[in-house]
Amino acid sequence: RFGDRVACPLCIAGGLERLSEHPLAGAVVAAAEASGHPCPSPKVEGFRALPGRGATGEIDGKQYYIGNPRLFQEMDVDLSPAEGSITRFQEDGRTAILLGTREQVDAAFALEDTLRRDAVAPIGELRQLGVDHVIILTGDNAPAAQSVARAAGITEVRAGLLPDEKVKAIERLVDEYGSVAMVGDGVNDAPALSAATVGIAMGAAGSDAALEAADIVFMGDDLSRLPLLVRISRATMNVIRQNIAFSLLIKAVAVAAVFPGWLTLWLAIMADMGATVLVTLNAMRLIGFRLRPNSRGVTGHDKLR
Repeated sequence: RFGDRVACPLCIAGGLERLSEHPLAGAVVAAAEASGHPCPSPKVEGFRALPGRGATGEIDGKQYYIGNPRLFQEMDVDLSPAEGSITRFQEDGRTAILLGTREQVDAAFALEDTLRRDAVAPIGELRQLGVDHVIILTGDNAPAAQSVARAAGITEVRAGLLPDEKVKAIERLVDEYGSVAMVGDGVNDAPALSAATVGIAMGAAGSDAALEAADIVFMGDDLSRLPLLVRISRATMNVIRQNIAFSLLIKAVAVAAVFPGWLTLWLAIMADMGATVLVTLNAMRLIGFRLRPNSRGVTGHDKLR
């Protein structure tokens, strides 16, 4: 907080973020509710999300903005009162968000990403499955992103990205590797989810925009489903290839049997119906792909691998 220009910056920040769908907004709202300040949540009018930057809304006839430092730089607001706090937060591996108007910065808040307990094991499982390149794309500052990446065992980080910059990063990765799966949950992730070969949204925590843009939606918020998703996908593709090969083989044998006169009506019917029954039974093996914990605590098994 810088001076006494705002009676309760946390209350104003909480009021603005209460209307936001961004995952970080919940942390600000929770902090405002737990602060013990007597002021009620202010009434916000004309709320508008600013993708990749923050949000804005009018409170008591005054337009407030909350978001990353880039937002205020683009409005040519003097950041000198907050520079010390921003630098300190970033050196500590935290994300700095600012509250203010078009004239001044009133307060700075530090948000720290804590690594999910279920994040490390799936990344190791993905590498065991041959997914060698795991990359973090984030709008957070580089020190904060690097801190999370080190804890998760990820070596490549691309930080400070706006939504359109995430899309460009995905497009470059597609050109480089051919196929890219993107996992996201926020409004800022939606364009990148659409640009990826496969977009995967976290259903429990995901925004509506992310859910609409994704190809696959996890109904829960469990990252351990990622390795299972890869196993199921590979098993499904194996079954599809087997069924196509078997069907073509049966048809080829039936056609070849026509010329010497070996193919009778009943054999033709058996070849046609028999192929249908066999490929259906083969596909039904996928029903056996069930969730169960293994010795590493990761769900899934390799029955059809």
